[in-house]
Amino acid sequence: MSGTDTEVGSESEETMTVAITGAAGYIGSCVVKQLQAAYPAWEIRAFDNFYLGDIRQIGDVAVEHVDVRDRDRLEDALAGADIVMHLAALSGVDDCADHSDLAYEVNVQGTENVAWFCRKHRAGLIFPFSMGVIGDPQEFPITVDHPRDPLNWYGRTKLLNERAIESFSEGAFPAHQFMIANLYGDHTIDGDRVSKGTVTNFFLDRALAGETLTVYEPGTQSRNYVHVEDVARAYVDSAEAMVEALDRGDTGTTKYELASDEDPSVQELAQLIADVAADERDIDTDVEIISNPRSGETLVDSFPVDTSRTAADLGWSAEHTVEETIRERLRSA
Repeated sequence: MSGTDTEVGSESEETMTVAITGAAGYIGSCVVKQLQAAYPAWEIRAFDNFYLGDIRQIGDVAVEHVDVRDRDRLEDALAGADIVMHLAALSGVDDCADHSDLAYEVNVQGTENVAWFCRKHRAGLIFPFSMGVIGDPQEFPITVDHPRDPLNWYGRTKLLNERAIESFSEGAFPAHQFMIANLYGDHTIDGDRVSKGTVTNFFLDRALAGETLTVYEPGTQSRNYVHVEDVARAYVDSAEAMVEALDRGDTGTTKYELASDEDPSVQELAQLIADVAADERDIDTDVEIISNPRSGETLVDSFPVDTSRTAADLGWSAEHTVEETIRERLRSA
């Protein structure tokens, strides 16, 4: 490792170089912000190809243009990194379906480029995959040990990522892989709101615009929801644990769940937003069930996730709640 000891306040800590791909995005920008606050002595490098995210500066960290598909450029950018947080991805189910070649190049080949760098240079790797790798759950609560059977191309690319990192990391470097529930919420960078069209954010924006909240039938389909700031905090916790793993010379992959204890149905979520909009802003919002254009969608009426392993190893648990976040958004809009 290239880290050295330095004094930060009254505590001595190791100076690390952490590189973040996808740093201009919804999660990545939040991670950079939290890392800066937690470890001001660490060197943070931020990269993105600006496909969706357009943030160019986060605090004193400039986001540089790097495309993970370009292996030579990527390796130059990552040179000297102790830890790589690989958050760059084509993440939307529809986007991956509509641009399947791009999804393969970015999600599969790009991730393998990052993992190959980590293997060659013994850098720690932190990587999120998705609960989309599971498809229809066969047992509850969900854990990372659940069988894999993705229902769409996005989920399949993430499954390929998961397996590739397992193979690349064996005997070479430590990797933390995170199975993430449905994201919600937003955060700010220099006063600007950073959000994404997740189902919760979509419903909130429609409610604020006085539009009907449209729910795909049957409406009883459940998802687990976790706030973007909680997820970013998990990556900071992961980086802390990764420093120790590198010091020990650990190799191989450890997997964790990132989720909350909230798994309402889509219809329940829409109705909660409508109720809170009426309570906080006196907005009259309708909820309508419409035909579901997505074939093969997971249709379970509960989606509990066991995060005890994450809590035990990393000391992490979800702190935000869906209703609290909805109220804050409606009050501040």
